[in-house]
Amino acid sequence: MTRYSRQTRMLIAVDCIIFGFDGQDLKLLLIKRGFEPEKGKWSLMGGFVQQDEGLEEAATRTLTKLTGLNGVFMEQLNAYGGPNRDPAERTLSVAYYALIDINQYKQQLSEEYKAEWFPLREAPKLIFDHAQMVAEALARLRYKAAIHPLLFELLPAKFTIPQLQILFEAVYDAGFDKRNFSRKVLSTGLLIKQKEKERATSKRGAFYYKLDKRKYSAKFHAFLNFVSDPGNLK
Repeated sequence: MTRYSRQTRMLIAVDCIIFGFDGQDLKLLLIKRGFEPEKGKWSLMGGFVQQDEGLEEAATRTLTKLTGLNGVFMEQLNAYGGPNRDPAERTLSVAYYALIDINQYKQQLSEEYKAEWFPLREAPKLIFDHAQMVAEALARLRYKAAIHPLLFELLPAKFTIPQLQILFEAVYDAGFDKRNFSRKVLSTGLLIKQKEKERATSKRGAFYYKLDKRKYSAKFHAFLNFVSDPGNLK
């Protein structure tokens, strides 16, 4: 077998930035690292790419191992290859971010990794360059959610417009005008109004909606410029 001579060998890893929404806060799923270096400190869920798998296969395996879920929205973010990012050995990491409805799988988190959800604002200090990965993943999420209906991946099958607004405000850390938000969301044509109402938060109640999944796939650009200026939404 031909090999490239005089070339440095390095390990390749994947790290998963897992965002979740519980109805109030945008959260980040973290684990306590189980081995040195930095054993016992907070970390993203990750692992090394095996000889017989590709990058996406490795990321999917890592995500499934932690959450027990398949078919979760996941997208490659960036590669991180600083020569000193891992003090143990030269390691290049390819990061992926995933979006999950927390309430969908509360019972499925693996006990092995002692994973915990943290509100994004209250996340603890992370090992290596994981904080940089999280910051870049959030920036990517904000950018894509402004032009695509991506945030529906964080919601249950049926939801109210106020619940959707809470999600947008959590992601952008900003306020939205209720009337304008409702008008813009309904104008996309992606929502199907349901007959029942959610009455736990108010006597009047708010109608539930479901995402029209056919239009979601066919009209993925329906949210184009939905958030024109995320920094000035009050």
